Amino acid sequence: MCAALTMAACGGGPAGTRPTTGAAPVAAPAPNVAPPRLPITHAIIPLPTSVSLVDGSSFVVDSTTTVVVAPGAGSDVDGVAMRVLGLLGRPAGTAPTRLAAADTIPARSIYLRLGDDSTLGDEGYRLDVGPALVTITANRAAGLFYGVQTMRQLMPVSVEYPAALNRGLRIPAGVVIDAPRFAWRGSMLDVARHFLPIEEVRRHLDRMALYKLNRLHLHLSDDQGWRIEIKSWPNLALVGGSTQVGGGPGGYYTQEQYAALARYAAERFITIVPEIDMPGHTNAALASYPGLNCDRVAPPPYTGTKVGFSTLCVTSDSTYRFVSDVVREIAALSPSPWFHIGGDEVQKLTHDEYRLFVERVQGIVRSQGRQMIGWGEIAPMALEPGTVVQHWKTDSSAVHAARGGRVLLSPNKRTYLDMKYDSATILGLRWAGLIEVRDAYEWDPAAQIEGVPERSVLGVEAPLWAETLVKPEDWELMAFPRLVAVAEVGWSAPARDFESFRQRLGANGPRLAAMGINFYRSPQIPWW
Repeated sequence: MCAALTMAACGGGPAGTRPTTGAAPVAAPAPNVAPPRLPITHAIIPLPTSVSLVDGSSFVVDSTTTVVVAPGAGSDVDGVAMRVLGLLGRPAGTAPTRLAAADTIPARSIYLRLGDDSTLGDEGYRLDVGPALVTITANRAAGLFYGVQTMRQLMPVSVEYPAALNRGLRIPAGVVIDAPRFAWRGSMLDVARHFLPIEEVRRHLDRMALYKLNRLHLHLSDDQGWRIEIKSWPNLALVGGSTQVGGGPGGYYTQEQYAALARYAAERFITIVPEIDMPGHTNAALASYPGLNCDRVAPPPYTGTKVGFSTLCVTSDSTYRFVSDVVREIAALSPSPWFHIGGDEVQKLTHDEYRLFVERVQGIVRSQGRQMIGWGEIAPMALEPGTVVQHWKTDSSAVHAARGGRVLLSPNKRTYLDMKYDSATILGLRWAGLIEVRDAYEWDPAAQIEGVPERSVLGVEAPLWAETLVKPEDWELMAFPRLVAVAEVGWSAPARDFESFRQRLGANGPRLAAMGINFYRSPQIPWW
């Protein structure tokens, strides 16, 4: 089988970079899985717009290979070039070559250049590989970065081991032209039910980048925990962040950690979208500051998993001072244009009380220069067209689309990565159904909601709720490989060919292992 995909999937290397001892048990892969029935020439995910490879010809990476930046490119392109040098295993401190206007492109180089091709948009790219030169062209640095990820996937899996000795890196000759279908291709981590240390969030960003995901939505607060330092309300982190589901120690991110994380994400062309869930899902905040309760009595910390029992006092001006301070401090930590207010599963307010809260908070978010996002329950309110509705169950998203608003799609039966794969999966829930890889892959965002056409769809996002997740390996098991399927739904053309996808995903198995991911060996996939 390696002959069919020499450049894309094969190659030796040491074992995964992190042991998964103690990880949750997984369903064993089906025995004697049949090899791919269809010949495939690459294992690129998400599937590009067009791929044309030349049989028998390749660019060989060796000690003479240089990384070259075209004249006039900005510092963000230098950042992309540094990432290529890292892939090639160059010593620390090595810098890319920046050409002057009259310079000739050196032979045996990987050349990054900015162009002006309207078909590529802000994130598209063209990858040209010949025996003597690799050229990646894009309109923006983000497109160059995504072109580099495609080049990386065309290399043998040994590229994932920069310290390996005597590894041979080849890139098959040919042309790849590509651009994303949707602007928003997201992953959501619930760090409130169980806390996920900052280094594990960075690891997740690295994995997102390989598959061209560009939004990390962090669910930073809930009944069980408050996970971000607010300097003007310090007890939110000190008290509200002190526990989690099951009564563990919890944790929180300092503002300095969060700002550094936002910079780390930006280097990978990922925007972090913060969510502070309100007016419900607020027990951690209410336990921290009794004045946020209408009765001014602090409830005890909550370590269970029920929903709908908590709410801020929406008739109190102090509540809106609290909201304003929280939005202001978080907004100051990163350039993200969005702020997610949650707004879901509110059972203790009347319709009018809920409407008053959502519409007033919308103004607070706007006053801080941000666009508001909320779960689908906010759709019937008097929303501005710039506000985004995140669909997760039957809702009134079509109402928002009709007023010119955009809808972010996270249908629970397709994208909720906390659902079990099958009835034997130990972790996860099943209220939305069992979601195997094929279920996460075979759906079209443009046909998901009647009255929400493609022009109204901002993109897709896969939430990973953490009621049953304790160890980092648990998050990995539930996210991968279904998150990879959602990445292709958000990036690639609407036609869905599961047979092609399952072959390419199977060929990505060694790469996922090389990255140290505790991924689920779905029996639907012919893992290599």
